[in-house]
Amino acid sequence: MAASDLESEAKEAFDDDTFKLIAEFYTEAIDDGPATANLYAGRAEVHIKLGNYTEAVADANQAIELDPTVHEAYYWKGAACMKLEEYQTAKAALKLGSSYASGDPRFTRRLKECEERIAEEANQAPVKNVEAPVAATVEDKENVANMENTQPVVEPPSKPKYRHDFYNSSTEVVLTIFAKGVPADCVVVDFGKQMLSVSIEVPGEEPYHFQPRLFSKIIPEKCKYLVLSTKVEIHLAKAEQVTWTTLDYSGRPKALPQKISTPAETAPRPSYPSSKSKKDWDKLEAEVKKEEKDEKFDGDAALNNSSVTSTRMLMKICGGP
Repeated sequence: MAASDLESEAKEAFDDDTFKLIAEFYTEAIDDGPATANLYAGRAEVHIKLGNYTEAVADANQAIELDPTVHEAYYWKGAACMKLEEYQTAKAALKLGSSYASGDPRFTRRLKECEERIAEEANQAPVKNVEAPVAATVEDKENVANMENTQPVVEPPSKPKYRHDFYNSSTEVVLTIFAKGVPADCVVVDFGKQMLSVSIEVPGEEPYHFQPRLFSKIIPEKCKYLVLSTKVEIHLAKAEQVTWTTLDYSGRPKALPQKISTPAETAPRPSYPSSKSKKDWDKLEAEVKKEEKDEKFDGDAALNNSSVTSTRMLMKICGGP
């Protein structure tokens, strides 16, 4: 069965409230491929109906990665994050999604509810701003140099005491550590140019330490953190406007990360399957160069040589003479 047919069956099944069956339809369609942003966004909605909020966020993130203009993905991510009490993450997703869905009242309602929850949290917990760090010592610099020149040691994975998640904006990365009911004076956060240190030490409990080398450089003096009733929220000011695909440097791809796109930028043109045979680009280029070799360009014609070449290539691609 084609992915499009499975997607149609999944939507029809909503009337029967058989959400587990719907999830299976979406999963089968994704596995059969090609996996589209709409399929992941649809399954994210089903996960919310089933109460699988973490899975819903994961599917919504996958949809956004495939197509950053699908507003439904942002909406369901926002809805799931609100269920997880990740209100700042929800607000960021809803605001960005509303820019792709002008006039959709759902975003307005969700954003209003989200801002009310954020205001409630702000009244319950103090805000801590971190001053600019002092100059690094020689020992600090040697430690960083040693980290850069040595391969990371792979250790058996252990389940952290607190779960964490993060999201990107054009100017910052917001990291959320889900530590509920932690006193503000038990939390210490320090920022370096590409380092982060988080320590949570509650008397009578096992201490929590999180010290990643970050995906990219940050501006320490512009970073801050908040200790809220349900979590610790850390704002990392980016030194470069690139998308962090991971939080830790060890997961960074070899290729340079892409700059973050904004709604004002032109969305990528979708591609569609075609029955036309593939073009032999080397052959086309050779033919155009052969034709140019027999012609001479003088004056303005010489300046327009590149335009002539492009026109000829376009004519040949379209099947012209």
